[in-house]
Amino acid sequence: MAQLGRFALNRLILTSRKHVTPTKLNAIRNFQKNHDVFFLRCTSSTTSAAPKDDDYHTIIKDTEKPTGAPTKHEFQAETRMLLDIVARSLYSDKEVFVRELISNSSDALEKFRFLTLSEDDAVRQKLKEPNRVLEIHISTDKQNRTLTIQDTGIGMSRDELVANLGVIARSGSKAFLEELKKKKDLMTDASGNIIGQFGVGFYSVFMVADKVDVYTRSSMEDQGYKWSSDGTGSYEIQEAEGVQCGTKIVLHLKIDSREFCDDTTVESVINKYSNFIGSPIYLNGKKANIVKPVWLSDPKTVTLQQHNEFYRFVSGSYDVPRYILHYNTDVPLSIHALLYFPEGKPGLFEMSREVESGVALYTRKVLIKNKTDNILPKWLRFVKGVVDSEDIPLNLSRELLQNSALIRKLRDVLTSKVVKFLLEQLNKKPEDYEKFYADYGLFIKEGIITNPVQSEKEDAAKLLLFESSHKNQGEKVSLNDYIERAKESRTIFYLAAPSRSLAEASPYYESLKSKQQEVLFCYEPYDELVLMQLQQFKGYRLVSVEKDMRDDKNANDLSNLGEDSLKRSEVNELSDWIKKQLSGKAVEVNATTRLENHPCVVTVEEMAAARHFIRTQSHQLSEDRRYAILQPKFEINPRHPIIKKLHKLMTSDPQLAELLANQLFANSMVGAGLVEDPRVLLTSMNALLAKTLEKH
Repeated sequence: MAQLGRFALNRLILTSRKHVTPTKLNAIRNFQKNHDVFFLRCTSSTTSAAPKDDDYHTIIKDTEKPTGAPTKHEFQAETRMLLDIVARSLYSDKEVFVRELISNSSDALEKFRFLTLSEDDAVRQKLKEPNRVLEIHISTDKQNRTLTIQDTGIGMSRDELVANLGVIARSGSKAFLEELKKKKDLMTDASGNIIGQFGVGFYSVFMVADKVDVYTRSSMEDQGYKWSSDGTGSYEIQEAEGVQCGTKIVLHLKIDSREFCDDTTVESVINKYSNFIGSPIYLNGKKANIVKPVWLSDPKTVTLQQHNEFYRFVSGSYDVPRYILHYNTDVPLSIHALLYFPEGKPGLFEMSREVESGVALYTRKVLIKNKTDNILPKWLRFVKGVVDSEDIPLNLSRELLQNSALIRKLRDVLTSKVVKFLLEQLNKKPEDYEKFYADYGLFIKEGIITNPVQSEKEDAAKLLLFESSHKNQGEKVSLNDYIERAKESRTIFYLAAPSRSLAEASPYYESLKSKQQEVLFCYEPYDELVLMQLQQFKGYRLVSVEKDMRDDKNANDLSNLGEDSLKRSEVNELSDWIKKQLSGKAVEVNATTRLENHPCVVTVEEMAAARHFIRTQSHQLSEDRRYAILQPKFEINPRHPIIKKLHKLMTSDPQLAELLANQLFANSMVGAGLVEDPRVLLTSMNALLAKTLEKH
């Protein structure tokens, strides 16, 4: 019944081919593939010689028998040398031979599937067993130390054996595709499933085998053949009986490669490289590729449960994805991407830049690299998932990407899509995004600091969040939010402080607060480094409030200090005296009008860089050397009671005035975060207290 149903389906396709559009034809072909699976289940119990259970199914049988005398063929000298390179040097890992053989078998199945749907009646009529099930079978034999792989694909004739296996770097798949292009056949969409490119994959078997036997029968002929070689420079071809349509490869494994006759080892290699091949793969009678290539499905049809299961498969973790980005496009590149953002927080090891990317790279459903660093930037290494692109330029071994503009384009497209996706999450569900940002914001900031391209920095900066002086404590805003509320000044102000209370009480914030100028508060030590590296965002300058104070020339205008202030002459006198007392520490001492409730403040050229220097390198230098590098300016408030009292003490008690001036400077350095250990202030503070209390 199943055979009759499939036969009827094939005839429907063949007889109506001239009236079917490419879109409908694809739909019919997909239905046919599903029917193959149904037919397989219906016939598996009868085709198995020794069924173990309902799922057991194998076609591998020892029915082949060579006949007649073999003919010996010599590889050319150059071919022999190339064969040695392929077998010994081309591939970085021996296990990839399994991937190459499965890919070749998959191509053979796709070629046969194409011919069954061909518009050429003569071609279709020549096909042997046109309704056979298309599948790949692998068996292992520990006792005889062999590995066998067999497909029900197109097979090879004697001439094709010589052409395809006798000449290295001649790709039968590539020649097949070129022939399709010449014919301009309606079915050229089959090329999307053809994997082979270089014609060297088969020869990877000689990394693990000291002898290889190939049994094959073309789907156009009744005669089968055996091809044999030990990979040393020659091969033999002879006729054989009992050969099934398709190709069967028997590897006689080397002693040091005997692990590949263990089904557990082979299964792990299949799962790693070839799990998503379109045709079913059976290992010792059991279905091996059970996970579907979810990334090729219509995003609307994939359930959350399927995503959770596939996420666990690609990530090797047991949590669930926080966000899911399923992306398919053909412009400007063919890209099928399924990316997951983990629910769990990153561990200390994951924070390291030495950790590889969690995105696997596939081309036509075949794994190229399990961890690929150059298709997403390093700062997105926490993203897990799969990227599949037919446009990826590979090197000969299909293990490395060629350094080309296409790779950069792929990277740019994917990175832009990830940033856009996260920005959408920020706008749709800000509370959920804030939780994500709390866990993974450090990676985003790393991307800004390490990226030399300004446009890419600004793209990542769209994802930053900070508290704002115009919002309640705990409420976060983005740089885009800040710009929407910005006034005429094209400047984004920010202030680094350990907490909200210290930020609002900062002497640097006083003046901007009185002007009702919005300021972003940076609580993490590296936040201000990020904004300093960013420099600008959408044409707005990013300026720390400390630097704004240092560069504010209007603040030094003392023409209208008011009655409660020191006079201009007194200010100049006090400034000169303090500069003398702070010789070797402050490079300048000036009065400023930007302070209201604080007596004084210290500014340096780049406060963020200075604080980073103090935290990481200052302990190696002497105090004089530190001050020489920092070049701090000491700015005093001529209206503050302490400063006015200090001016009187200059003459009435010079010793106490000197202690007070040094303590005010030290306090300002602490307030600026430019002192590595505030405990060094205790000695000078105690001396000041002792001097102050002498009269009491």
